[in-house]
Amino acid sequence: MSSLAPHVPSSEEAVRKMLELAELKRGECLYDLGSGDGRIIIMAAKEFGARAVGIELREDLVRQTKRKIEELNLTGSVKVIHGDLMQADITPADVVTLYLTTTANEKVAPKLQKELRPGARVVSFCFKIPGWTPTKILDMDTRSLYLYVIPGK
Repeated sequence: MSSLAPHVPSSEEAVRKMLELAELKRGECLYDLGSGDGRIIIMAAKEFGARAVGIELREDLVRQTKRKIEELNLTGSVKVIHGDLMQADITPADVVTLYLTTTANEKVAPKLQKELRPGARVVSFCFKIPGWTPTKILDMDTRSLYLYVIPGK
């Protein structure tokens, strides 16, 4: 298993804007591919009332996230899986968040198209998904957020 992107934490403001751009609603299911220290999945549950799943390759970050989830009593609504995001089943997702590189987004795009149902939303931080047209772009200082909606079949 090799990492598709380095661990670079997003700011709290960027995380909130990603979740707002996705229009994440209470009870929806969010998957964060490459969840790092868990900040997106934790905010999704705490502030938006979503169920959230993180997929993370680095074991130390998975352990750190699990501790945080337990400390915040979010074990009923948040889980983190130690594994390769390319192997994970993401079919339950209403929203998928990505902070990967353009190359990694290109690799994950066929998986998103195959596994996500029409209407599911994908938010990518900083990097576009090559070949996809964003539904919305939100510019933040030096970076952008890209929202994609999976089209009907």
